[in-house]
Amino acid sequence: MDKQKVTKQMWVWDGDQEKMVYREITYAPLLYKIFDEILVNAADNKQRDESMDCIRIDIDVDRNEITIYNNGKGIPVFEHETEECYVPTLIFDTVLTPSNCYDDEEKKLVGGRNGFKAKHCNTFSTKFKVQTSSKEYQKLFSQIWKKNMTKIKDPKIGANAAEDFTRISFKPDLSQFKMNRLDKDIVALFSRRAYDIAGTTRDVNVYLNGKKLPISGFKDYVKLFVKDRQDEIGNDIKVVHQKVNDRWEIAATVSNNGFQQISFVNGIATTRGGKHVDHLTDQIVNKVAEVIKTENQVGINVEPSQIRNHLWVFVNCWIENPKFDSPKNETMTLKVERFGSTCSPSTNFVHKIYKVGIAEAVLSKELSKTGSIQQTGRL
Repeated sequence: MDKQKVTKQMWVWDGDQEKMVYREITYAPLLYKIFDEILVNAADNKQRDESMDCIRIDIDVDRNEITIYNNGKGIPVFEHETEECYVPTLIFDTVLTPSNCYDDEEKKLVGGRNGFKAKHCNTFSTKFKVQTSSKEYQKLFSQIWKKNMTKIKDPKIGANAAEDFTRISFKPDLSQFKMNRLDKDIVALFSRRAYDIAGTTRDVNVYLNGKKLPISGFKDYVKLFVKDRQDEIGNDIKVVHQKVNDRWEIAATVSNNGFQQISFVNGIATTRGGKHVDHLTDQIVNKVAEVIKTENQVGINVEPSQIRNHLWVFVNCWIENPKFDSPKNETMTLKVERFGSTCSPSTNFVHKIYKVGIAEAVLSKELSKTGSIQQTGRL
């Protein structure tokens, strides 16, 4: 992945407006990715420990230090029998992790691979510190690496751990990214990911720089994107939401800017969508097309592509062993039949989507040639 900065349009958190905004930012994708790997690993711990209820993210711009903490089950603290080092050291230090540490045939609902990619963060940091407490092994573990993992201190092991937690602190090597400090654009992007995790990780309180984020679920999270927005005829945008099952939570509304999607697979932000988004979108489009055909009284034939062009979908799903098109994890490519679950929106969900303005948006382009949208009534 390129260390050089790129400039593109992205959704980021705007603290002044207290909502998500879509704007042009300049950032280093690799810097974003090493932060994200640590954050996704923290969220993954919820899948391993149901009792985990806290993630803390602290971004200290002045000290150029990022800390991510979770109170889920700690990393096992014992010496690996063949590698002759403690397991946390093996996870975050060695360049090549033994293949038997991972079972790619095991069905998993996590975004990371037990720290496998988190090594990259260590490689691109001037200082990297791991602290973990394992109640199971009754040990505390702490270790520090410096200068892009070229200098390592011996681990410190303590006894009688009273709680489980893992805390990762790192100082990104900004010189690698042609940066002098963590600027506003990258902090806005990091902050957006904090809100992502708060919205997609169930029953976990997420704190950003000491502040508990006011997100109680995916529906609250989605509202951050539509806040203060209106549809093409001036109505406040309304969101339709449904928790389909334990692995799929979805929302949808009308879009004024072509098809849009905000989606997550196992906590990973799939910014370009993928098979999971197509799986949902195709069903919505086909079912809304049927409703429009039945309900509209002006005899207009609507193509699926017209409906899709006015649709904005939000997907939070958990997929078994997901696959992606690149190390950036922007597009999920696993075929539907291998998801390990399916998403079937209810009839009520589809009818509500029909009523939030999508029908008006689709039909208005045709009706504008012959008369007012009022001919259809409020659909």
